[in-house]
Amino acid sequence: MEHSPGFLQLVNEAKKHVEELSVAEARARLAANPKIVLLDVREDHEWQAGHAVEAVHLGRGILERDIEKRFPDKGTEIIMYCGGGYRSALAAEVAKRMGYRNVYSLAGGYKAMVQAGWPMKTGA
Repeated sequence: MEHSPGFLQLVNEAKKHVEELSVAEARARLAANPKIVLLDVREDHEWQAGHAVEAVHLGRGILERDIEKRFPDKGTEIIMYCGGGYRSALAAEVAKRMGYRNVYSLAGGYKAMVQAGWPMKTGA
């Protein structure tokens, strides 16, 4: 997908404030601490088509509205992913601005996870 310059500018600015994890780093963190939240921030239709087995879903469009209800403890460690690592950087930056302290974006997103053989499933 080719992204617009304005979108890429926003993402690049967000990435200055958000730590990105590689797929390997995310796997290691999740293996060491099963309480970490793997959060898929893609659209509903993307989630239905396939997502990481251990992921929970909170679409980017409603993240700001619902994240505090889903994860009231702002110390919760959350690794966010989207399709390619762009929207998750934006989502992680917003969560940080809302007071979440342990939020990360997965570099390469869903595409990188699939390439690395991350276990996936479809549907809810």
